[in-house]
Amino acid sequence: MKVLFDTNVILDVLLDRQPFSDDAAQLMSRVERSEIQGFLCATTVTTIHYLMVKALGAKRAITHIRLLLSLFEIAPVNRMVVENALECNFPDYEDAVIVESAQHAGVEYIITRNIRDFKKSSTPVYTPSGFIQILTSLKR
Repeated sequence: MKVLFDTNVILDVLLDRQPFSDDAAQLMSRVERSEIQGFLCATTVTTIHYLMVKALGAKRAITHIRLLLSLFEIAPVNRMVVENALECNFPDYEDAVIVESAQHAGVEYIITRNIRDFKKSSTPVYTPSGFIQILTSLKR
């Protein structure tokens, strides 16, 4: 199962943003155990690096990026993704790029805390807690 994690979900874990970090960490643990195949949009990696440098310093930022790269596949952002995102009519272009990148990589689900920003996504979108409920019901 291919699942793309939005930037806010990863930041919840890395910055321990309560009350959101527990569910996000649980999903990241499932990626680590290969229960789900985790993806990050290429732009998520650069955004996280930028924010981690500001919050924690350059050395720790690099450590976090290396950890993410060891866990997640990267959904590429190329010309086709960027151009298709322009045609999506999303209110937020960055979210449109994430959706197009996910589709280009064959991702089945997107995990975000901002579901309302992804209303026009043809890829199903869930909150971390909502996706955990789905995974739990699949095991039954």
